[in-house]
Amino acid sequence: MQLPPPTDLAALLGIDLVLCAAGLRLFAGRLANPRRAGWAVLACFALFWWPAGAAHLPLLAYVRGISSDLSVTLVALACLALGQRLFGQPALAARNQIALSAAVLAAAGLLYPTALGWGNWDAYRLGWGSFSLLGALFALTMVFLFNGLRLLPALVGLALLAWAAGLMESTNLWDYLIDPWLAVGALVRCIAAGLQALMQRYRRRPAAGRAPRA
Repeated sequence: MQLPPPTDLAALLGIDLVLCAAGLRLFAGRLANPRRAGWAVLACFALFWWPAGAAHLPLLAYVRGISSDLSVTLVALACLALGQRLFGQPALAARNQIALSAAVLAAAGLLYPTALGWGNWDAYRLGWGSFSLLGALFALTMVFLFNGLRLLPALVGLALLAWAAGLMESTNLWDYLIDPWLAVGALVRCIAAGLQALMQRYRRRPAAGRAPRA
């Protein structure tokens, strides 16, 4: 099987890694053993390269037709999740995860409505080397670093390196930073964190309201 061009190969590899991480999370109960999980990931990784259909394209090519190219941010998070499960790397702090999800959700709220034509301004245009976007990213990473949050600055730096190297077909920086799947995941995480905070507050309230017994 002939290898695809470098940009296509990078996109397919990214999709494969994300699928493997998602599968490992989905079957976490059955793959608690790291060795068994490692073999399952290798089998899943190889399976998606199996040629299928009349064109004998790898299965990943058909998945790519549905998912489109994934952002560097999502692929990096998938690699972190795989490393955590397979090699015992420490889990990301909840504070880092929630802060990243909030930032992604805010960026998605700015990017996608304007890109779909809501209003007279399109934020997607900023991704073609605009100093406004680069300056905003620099300011955001500085705010995160000063607050001890290193996950987002690391992901932004990685996306900028990939963008400068032309790793993806797109030349727009937004496509390296965010994608719809990442935005949906950020929305789910923010909702879950909000519900968890409400539940904890609700559980503390009756205890605080009860009068001590004589």
